[in-house]
Amino acid sequence: MNLSRIISCALKGIEAKSVEVEVSLSRGLPSFIIVGLPETAVKESRERVESAIKSLNFDFPLKKITVNLAPADIKKEGTALDLPIALGILSASGQIDPSGLRETIVLGELALDGRIRGVKGVLPASIFSKDNNTKRMIVPRMNAKEAAVVRGASIYPVESLAECIELIENGFKEPFSMDINEVFRETSKFDIDFSDVKGQEGAKRALEIAVAGGHNVLMIGPPGSGKTMLAKRIPTILPRMSIEEAIETTKIHSITGILPPSAPLIAKRPFRFPHHTISYAGLIGGGTYPQPGEVSLAHNGVLFLDELPEFNRNVLEVLRQPLEDGVVTISRAKSSITYPARFMLVGAMNPCPCGYFGDSYRECTCTPSQIDRYRSKISGPLLDRIDMHITVGRVRYEDIMDMQPGENSESIRERINKARTIQEERYRNDGIFFNAHLDSKRIRKYCSIDKESRSLLNAAMEKFGFSARAVDRVLKMAKTIADLEGVEEIKTPHIAEAIQYRTLDRKLWLMK
Repeated sequence: MNLSRIISCALKGIEAKSVEVEVSLSRGLPSFIIVGLPETAVKESRERVESAIKSLNFDFPLKKITVNLAPADIKKEGTALDLPIALGILSASGQIDPSGLRETIVLGELALDGRIRGVKGVLPASIFSKDNNTKRMIVPRMNAKEAAVVRGASIYPVESLAECIELIENGFKEPFSMDINEVFRETSKFDIDFSDVKGQEGAKRALEIAVAGGHNVLMIGPPGSGKTMLAKRIPTILPRMSIEEAIETTKIHSITGILPPSAPLIAKRPFRFPHHTISYAGLIGGGTYPQPGEVSLAHNGVLFLDELPEFNRNVLEVLRQPLEDGVVTISRAKSSITYPARFMLVGAMNPCPCGYFGDSYRECTCTPSQIDRYRSKISGPLLDRIDMHITVGRVRYEDIMDMQPGENSESIRERINKARTIQEERYRNDGIFFNAHLDSKRIRKYCSIDKESRSLLNAAMEKFGFSARAVDRVLKMAKTIADLEGVEEIKTPHIAEAIQYRTLDRKLWLMK
């Protein structure tokens, strides 16, 4: 019996695990068996491997071929094991020298003519390779930049099985290299800016406060008022991503296969914009072979839900865990996978079913009960996790025709960075980062107010019927407003402004 061993990787969650591809050639009727929990794409590798080997005029052994993927208790998915299986067969049959593959991780999908196609999850595999001090890593050329994002990893890209064999037999020379800092700078540039938005100074101010304090926000306004335009520009005022955040975010996109070869590193904070017909699995993650959902793809960025009341209410309820914990756990009968999901939730909705309540140009045709029923499509527990409800009015003609650009994103980001630095310093020993993460105990500790502010807040409670939770939200927002001004104490103007950002609690449509 002839035996060979090739090292490869399989994905479990967003991490790569070592897989040893053992290939045995023994006497018996010609057959090809793969064991070790392979899923369908792995089982189908036989046809791709056999055709690729024959295309190079190598002999495909007419023996009993057994491929064992160890450890056998990890499910193997995808097509990345094609190349290591082919090399294992050629090595076991004595057609190539296996000594060149010692301490080498191999990944790649084979085409029928021997070409090597790109695969998913190369970045986690590259991180695994560096952390475990393997000598080198052979990857498809399409994934070379993605793998080279990891400093210290020795990456050797190949375009075909023939090139791979030549590399093994002739020795490994200089590995592929890339200036990660240059890539980071190039891919972190935005094509949009807050200066593009005409008017809406109140909404811009509210979003600045939301980003500064890490508050989730719901925008309420008529169609065409610019809610989507504002939401898309939120990533431009979020603090720039660190290299560590960029790699963590890129890992999630890598395992889903949506990372483009031209952008090996996600250096801009993600902006995910799912349609309201999305399913549970699409939003939270899951499936027969669990994959990250939109909440994980928005990790370190923004999840924007437009037309919020049109989403299935039960689908929206699954947001409660990631909003609280910053992670999503998907459990199946034999395993449980956890994906990161720390994001800023931004929702948008019309003020009423027809969309024109409060509009100065078109008359609303909805009754107060219809408006209340429309708003109630968003459950109380979810609404409790949204600090800010802001009104976005119709843009005025004067603002549309104004040729002067508004304040740019860079200027807004500078103020936000200063406010976040204050918060990080304040909560250094509390295990939190933003005002939005304050619980009731810490609110009492950090958000004390004077007698005049107490009087104003009490009047707001009596007039608008604020709940205890709403009062806590107002105090947290007021603390963020104070941080933006660079003052420690919450003043009456801060409380007054924060009260304006609880539109739904004030139930303005009942004043129709």
